[in-house]
Amino acid sequence: MMDETKEALTKIGIKFSQNKQSNKRFSDGGQYRIEVPGIQNPIAMSSLISAIEEKNIIIHRVTQTKGIMLLTDDEINKMVDLAIENKLELFLSVGPRATYDTSATAQTKEGSRIAYRIRGYENLVYAIEDVKRAISLGVKGILLYDEGLLYCLNKLREIDEIPYDVHFKVSAHTGHGNPASAILLEQLGAGSINPVRDLSIEMLSNIRQNIDIPLDIHTENPKSSGGFIRHYEVPEIIKVASPVYLKTGGSVAQTHNWDTTVDSVKQRAKQVELVVKMINRYYGDALISNKSSKDLAIPKKV
Repeated sequence: MMDETKEALTKIGIKFSQNKQSNKRFSDGGQYRIEVPGIQNPIAMSSLISAIEEKNIIIHRVTQTKGIMLLTDDEINKMVDLAIENKLELFLSVGPRATYDTSATAQTKEGSRIAYRIRGYENLVYAIEDVKRAISLGVKGILLYDEGLLYCLNKLREIDEIPYDVHFKVSAHTGHGNPASAILLEQLGAGSINPVRDLSIEMLSNIRQNIDIPLDIHTENPKSSGGFIRHYEVPEIIKVASPVYLKTGGSVAQTHNWDTTVDSVKQRAKQVELVVKMINRYYGDALISNKSSKDLAIPKKV
């Protein structure tokens, strides 16, 4: 019976692959890029850039997770300037979410399953306004926590209400971890997907074989997300999941919304260095994407 179901899934386009090496790449031929999440403000971003330069290593993307609505225009402008100057993707996260609004349910153990999704029509409007504000300041990368919001933003992009070159990245907090969900998110307009953090190599391989957009994979995690570190798995992750963003530095934080300090930025940079050395040691032929790729969501001054 299970074989019949697997055959049926194949007929509807959901393929099975067991640890198959991916031949998919970024547009510049690279297999991997490096992302540092949890950089919540321009001070932390500037400190991270300095720490990375000292170590002579490359990062491609910086992600803010607390919400656009918690940044002033001046702070966003400074982060945009830093990203442009250093050829970095800058992703800002949507502010409105269940944990920030009046939801009592979201604050309970069982209710936490609704994660950072959006409740009600008005909050959907607020979320779109949050995104439009970031875009008006030059931001080209948006981190999302809600599939319905992704649907709306993609439709707005199709009718030129939102620029065509804005990238939408789906967070691990939406809880997706199987090929069917990945296909759905790709069809909804996602530019990259962060599946749940603890998927096995085989699970990641099966998702990769079914979609073409990049995967964003945590190489380590805050204590609130389990605190596990996957540095030794990184070479294999690249092999089966490319094109992939390696999200590195998370184990420094206590939670997803942790405020990164100047001191902890240096620890995040050290984690990036450790991952890079792991790649060089065990998969020296892996191709890192360059920083001049045309598909990077680098901000543009409006």
